[in-house]
Amino acid sequence: MHRYILTGAPSAGKTVLLRALERAGHVVVEEAATDVIALAQAEGVAEPWTDPGFVDAIVTLQRRRETRAVGEVVFFDRSPVCALALARFLGHPVSPLLREELARTESRYERRVFLARGLGFITLTAARRISPEDALRFEAMHEEAYRERGYTLIPIAPGTPAERAAAVLTSITEP
Repeated sequence: MHRYILTGAPSAGKTVLLRALERAGHVVVEEAATDVIALAQAEGVAEPWTDPGFVDAIVTLQRRRETRAVGEVVFFDRSPVCALALARFLGHPVSPLLREELARTESRYERRVFLARGLGFITLTAARRISPEDALRFEAMHEEAYRERGYTLIPIAPGTPAERAAAVLTSITEP
């Protein structure tokens, strides 16, 4: 099984890219943070990301989703390395659960990670409250986290969903 990660800053178009890959017939696993935020906000927590346990909630849900993913090629919208970048960005400690997931990922994912570059704008939502400047800083933190763990980042330039999906699919078929 080949497991590929999509990463990037908020509003980089990862979810749309994931949908294009799914439409092309690939198995995809959605990121967990948006759902963790939505549930917490529905329960009355306005800014769940301020709780240090927020990252562990994401890691737990993402792991559950990963265990259900079956296919020769699977694309993941984020990974535990993204959770590491998020913890650093938020100033939260790296928990034992996150450390365990990071160790587990070393052999789980392909070493090439697709970095969706920002689209040049940010659409704010209840879950996405980030400035363009912070989005760039967050993207740089993702790059740093992946590189320090030995991954190679493949940049995916802004473009139409079909163009971006084609760039990803071409990359996975190249030797």
